Amino acid sequence: MVLGTLVEAIAQILSMVINIYIWIVIIAALISWVRPDPYNPIVQILYRLTEPLYVKIRRVIPTIIGGLDITPIIVIIALQFINLFFVRLLFTLAASL
Repeated sequence: MVLGTLVEAIAQILSMVINIYIWIVIIAALISWVRPDPYNPIVQILYRLTEPLYVKIRRVIPTIIGGLDITPIIVIIALQFINLFFVRLLFTLAASL
């Protein structure tokens, strides 16, 4: 009972973190279209939160197609997969405990 509640809480927090990061990726992608001021603290935070993951993906997969960088789309799809598969798997595990 206690272990199941713990696993469910972990799954809920993981889901929340994934959803927040998805919104960070979306906002960073939208801001990148308008040539933001690189010295703006919000732009710097968004860059620091997204660029390390983008670099890792760009090393593995060619992400520029027709001049359009699809890295944010790949990140969002991967995070949605994690959210739909692994988090729900944790919820199922919590229900069985």
